[in-house]
Amino acid sequence: MKTIKTVGIVGAGTMGAAIAQKFAQENFIVILADREESYVQRGIANITRMLQEGVERKVFTTEQVDNYLSNIMGSHHLTDLKKCDLIVEAIFEDFNAKTDLFKTLSAIVDSDTIIASNTSSFSVTELAESIAHPERFVGLHYFYHAAKNRLVEIIPGEKTSAETIESVKAFSMQSGKDAIICRDSYGFVVNRFFVPWLNEAARLLDEHIGNIATIDDVCMKVFGIGMGPFALMNATGVPVAYHAEKTLERFGSLYAVSKKLKDQALSGLQWDLTGDVLPDEHIVKEITERMLGVVFFVCTQLLDEKVCHAVDINRGAKIGLKWRKGPIEQMQQYGEEKVWYLVHKIAGIYQMHIPAAIGSNHWQMQFVDLEKKGNVAVITMNRPEDLNALNEEVMKQLNTQVDEVNNDPSIDTVFITGSGKAFVAGADIKFFIKNIKANKINDIETFTSFGQEVFKKIDESPKKIVAVLNGLALGGGLELALCADVILAMPKAQMAFPETGIGIYPGLGGTQRSARKIGKPLSKYLIHTGRMLSAKDAQEIGLVDKVIATDELFAMISGKVPVPVNSHVQLSSKWKSIEQFFKINPIDKVLAHEYATDGMNTEDAEKIYKTLKRKAPIALNTADKLIDEAQGCESELKYLDMIFSTSDALLGLSSIGKQVEYKGN
Repeated sequence: MKTIKTVGIVGAGTMGAAIAQKFAQENFIVILADREESYVQRGIANITRMLQEGVERKVFTTEQVDNYLSNIMGSHHLTDLKKCDLIVEAIFEDFNAKTDLFKTLSAIVDSDTIIASNTSSFSVTELAESIAHPERFVGLHYFYHAAKNRLVEIIPGEKTSAETIESVKAFSMQSGKDAIICRDSYGFVVNRFFVPWLNEAARLLDEHIGNIATIDDVCMKVFGIGMGPFALMNATGVPVAYHAEKTLERFGSLYAVSKKLKDQALSGLQWDLTGDVLPDEHIVKEITERMLGVVFFVCTQLLDEKVCHAVDINRGAKIGLKWRKGPIEQMQQYGEEKVWYLVHKIAGIYQMHIPAAIGSNHWQMQFVDLEKKGNVAVITMNRPEDLNALNEEVMKQLNTQVDEVNNDPSIDTVFITGSGKAFVAGADIKFFIKNIKANKINDIETFTSFGQEVFKKIDESPKKIVAVLNGLALGGGLELALCADVILAMPKAQMAFPETGIGIYPGLGGTQRSARKIGKPLSKYLIHTGRMLSAKDAQEIGLVDKVIATDELFAMISGKVPVPVNSHVQLSSKWKSIEQFFKINPIDKVLAHEYATDGMNTEDAEKIYKTLKRKAPIALNTADKLIDEAQGCESELKYLDMIFSTSDALLGLSSIGKQVEYKGN
C-alpha cells in the first residue's frame, strides 16, 4: 500500500480549491496547480477566505489557519507535481481536456504516482486509457462543498490495481472522508439517482402538475431536506444538472433530459422560486409519488446492476446530500407493496424495464464490517452517517462478527475501530425514546441484556482485542472500547460518559469496566461529571494505553510493529487531586454542598459540585451505587426498568444538546 503524504490538485476552481483546503486541514502537503498563476492565486484566496470565515465562527483558531495555509503551495507548472504521491484532477467536465491533462501528467510523474479524477460524468476506465500504467488510475468523486462534505465515491476502473484501491481507501480515512466504493458506471451512485430526481422535478413543472414552490415544499417534507430540487439547482448551477443528466440518457427514456431543464440551462437564468405553495392534496400526492418513484426505480436499478451495495446508496444520500433518511431506509419504511406500486408507476410512464431488486432481501445494509489479513482481523463499525450509533441491528451484526473471529483459529489479534468521525457515539437515542413513549421498557431491557452478552464475548475473547478510537467514543462506544485488552486512540479522539446528563446511567458495563481500568474514584469522576476527555487526557489517567497516528495503526495491522502493552500511568497532581476528591466524598455529601477538598483547589471543587447539580439525581445516585458495589456488569441490568421509567430519563433523552432542570422524578 502506497503511503500518501504530498497531494497535487489540478484545477484551482471552486471544487479544486475546496478539495485542497480539506487535505491541508488534515495536514497533507498540497500543491494546487492550474494553467495560469492568476487562477492559482484566486483559488488560494478563496481557501483563505473560507478559513477566515471559520475563524469568525470559532471553528478554527488563527494559529490553525496559518498552519493549514502553510501546507498549500500554488503552481502553474505541472512539472512541480512530480514530487506528489497522489494527484487529483478537478478541472471542468470535458473528456478531451481531461485526457490531454492525464497524458501530460503521465509523462511527468513517477510510474507509481496515483492519478485520480474527480469526474462526476465520465467512465473511469475510458479516462484511464490516456495514461501509462492505468493500474494506478482511479476515480475519486468529491461532493460540494468538498472542504465540509465528508462523502467521496471511490471508483476503480477495469485496470485499477488492488493496491491502488487500498491506498486511496486509507487516504480517504486519513483525509477525513467517508468513502463508498462503486463499480465504474455512468453517474456512479449518488448522481445516478439524484440528477434524475432533479430532472423529474423539472418534468412535473413542464407537465403543469405543480409550481416550483409546491414541488420544492413537498420534496423538503418527503425527503427531510432543507432545500427543494429547484433551490438546489440554483445553488449548484442549473447547467450542471442539465449536463449531468445528458450523460445518463444512455440508461433509457426515464433519463432523457426534460425540455424544461434544457431550456432553463440554455437560458443562463436561475429558477424563479417565488410563488405560493398550492394546498391541493391531489397535487401533493402526485408530486410525492413521482419523486419517490424515480428515486426508488433508479436505486433498485443500481442494486440490479450491482453498481454498489444497499448501504452505499443510503450513505451517499445521507452524507453527500444531507437527506434525513436515505432511499433504502425510505423503501424499508414504505414497505414492499408501496415500493412495488411506485416503481411500476414510473416504469409505466417511461416504458422502462422493471428492476428485480424490490424486496427486503435486497435492502439489507451491512453496518459492521469484518476483514481478515493473515492472523489479524479488523472489525469496523461502519455506520458513519449516524456516528456508528448502536441499535438492535448494529448489535446483532457486531455479535455475528465477534462470533466469526472468536471461532476462527487462524486469528489471534482483533482490531475494533470505527469509520467516519466516530468510533461509536453511544446507543441510538431514538430507540430509547420510542420505547419509553410506547411503554415498552422491556424492549430496552432486552436490547441492553443482549448488548451485555455481546460485550462479554469481546471481554472474554481468547483473542487479543485492540480497540482503536478513531473519533468520538461516547457512552456505549466507550463501554465497547473498555472490553478490549488494549485501547489505542487517534490524536483527535474524544471520549465521555454522557448518560447522567441525559437522565440514565451506563448500562453496558461502563460502571464496572471503567472502575477496573482506572479505579473507582476516577470512574466516578468520568461517569458523574460526563466530562469529555481528549485522547491526551485519557492517556494521562490510563483510560487509553497509547495515542497513535494512522500510519502506526496500519503498521500494527500489517504486523510491521507490535501492538503496545497496557500502560501503567503515574497520575499528575491534577489527576491525583480529582481522584482524592471522589475517594473521600460520598455523592450525597457533594450534592449537599458538604464536601471536603483535601488539597483540591476550592474553585475546582466548586466546578465539580455545580456540574453534578445539573445531572439527573436518580441516575447519578444509581451509577454511584453500582460503582461502589462492584457486583459485575450484569448488576447494571437490575435498575433499567426503574431508570427508564423516570420522567428525568424521557426529559433528558428528548433534550439532547439542551440544558434542562431535573426534578428527580
